Amino acid sequence: MRNFPYLSTATWLVIFRIGVSLLMVAHGLIRLYADTLGGFGEFLEGKGFPGGTYIAWAITLFEIVGGLVLASGFLRKLISGLFITELVFGILLVHLQNGWFVVGYSSGGIEYSVLLILCFFLIASTGRNK
Repeated sequence: MRNFPYLSTATWLVIFRIGVSLLMVAHGLIRLYADTLGGFGEFLEGKGFPGGTYIAWAITLFEIVGGLVLASGFLRKLISGLFITELVFGILLVHLQNGWFVVGYSSGGIEYSVLLILCFFLIASTGRNK
């Protein structure tokens, strides 16, 4: 069945998966480009995570490599689950204290992370080649 604009639902799910995956790739790349890994590591250590710099590197590399692998359609359930876990930690450590909205009424809230979590649940639930 063809849907507007003339692509099948399966094709739109592939486009959706690629788009969401590339958001995570961009998230990791900007951390490298802006040279904020050290600050991220210090933040994690300040929250009680030993070896914060190593964790920051691992998260950053996972966002880049995992995002590319997910965009290609491989390991959808595993990588989506790991991204969901990362986003839940981000909510608990950073965003929850800022309320719901990312911008506007409040700033830095959880709404974007919740949306991404829902996106990754959808990606994990799709069948082969979708």
